[in-house]
Amino acid sequence: MFPYNGKTALITGASSGIGAQFARELAARGMNLILVARNQAAMDKIADELRARHGVQVDVFPQDLSEPTAAANVFAHAEQLGWNVDLLVNNAGFVTYGPFESIDPAQEQAEIQVNIAALVGLTHAFLPGMLARRSGGIINNASLAGFQPIPYLTVYAATKAFVISFSVALRQECRGRNVRVLGLCPGTTKTEIFDRANANAAAVGIPRTVEQVVATALRAFDRNRSLVVDGVGNRIVSYFTKIVPRWLAASIAGWLVSSKG
Repeated sequence: MFPYNGKTALITGASSGIGAQFARELAARGMNLILVARNQAAMDKIADELRARHGVQVDVFPQDLSEPTAAANVFAHAEQLGWNVDLLVNNAGFVTYGPFESIDPAQEQAEIQVNIAALVGLTHAFLPGMLARRSGGIINNASLAGFQPIPYLTVYAATKAFVISFSVALRQECRGRNVRVLGLCPGTTKTEIFDRANANAAAVGIPRTVEQVVATALRAFDRNRSLVVDGVGNRIVSYFTKIVPRWLAASIAGWLVSSKG
């Protein structure tokens, strides 16, 4: 069991969806919080709720993680607060949906910046302190999409494949140093990033709730797992991608996604 009570968690993408649910669950376990997202009003509302309900400290820092200096800005803010970040939840995500050539390249670059560069930058910033204290943890929100190439979610799936590989490798580096690293792989979950990208057509299967996803994540984190797929059906899909040729998995995924459009 991770020692949550009295520690501090920093959560990105904390204004709604999975990030907001992480905030609620971690506050219930006694953690102080630094919430990071673009929507300050939504975070302020969550912060007020959690302060009143759980008596924890909650700081709100509005930051667009698609900006190249985002990770440095977030780290500088935490340093200014004087709070040690004991748990980093890299939850923020960005998704584009559609034929690759039709998507605005600036949107695809923002997707890479949020899903990869900011995640790596924040990990670089906060991991050394955890290792020095010999205590801490990182939860990286990847996706079931990271297990196979997915046409029409081409860049998104590729970024999530990176997060899976990065999380498992980093966890191995941190073994024996009392710092946990978990890659979380939800399947279809009703969250704002898909709404913003008009990607509901890409949703395959029965959506899981954010409550289910976060419960799965924290259960696996407490067990010091390196990777967890949320939901039995999604675990079956992840196994399927390991036993079929990659071209076939991509063909099936592309058909499923395009048939929803």
